[in-house]
Amino acid sequence: MSNTTYVLIAIIALAIIAVVMVFVRGKKPEKMSRLNQIAFIFIFAGIIFGSVENRFWGYGLMAIGGVLAMIDIIKKAKK
Repeated sequence: MSNTTYVLIAIIALAIIAVVMVFVRGKKPEKMSRLNQIAFIFIFAGIIFGSVENRFWGYGLMAIGGVLAMIDIIKKAKK
């Protein structure tokens, strides 16, 4: 499969997860924190820019997003 196929699969998977999270919860979903939004953007950018020639940038952006997401989880756990 080509890289475009993998990117499309990743985007579709993220969309499905978002839709499921909205409909599974019976209550109004919480707003994403600023840090969580930034982490999501970095991960999404890593998926988009993670082509064969630029794997370093793709993985780097995803790693930054993962670290930011972990920081947000730790901050929420302490509250």
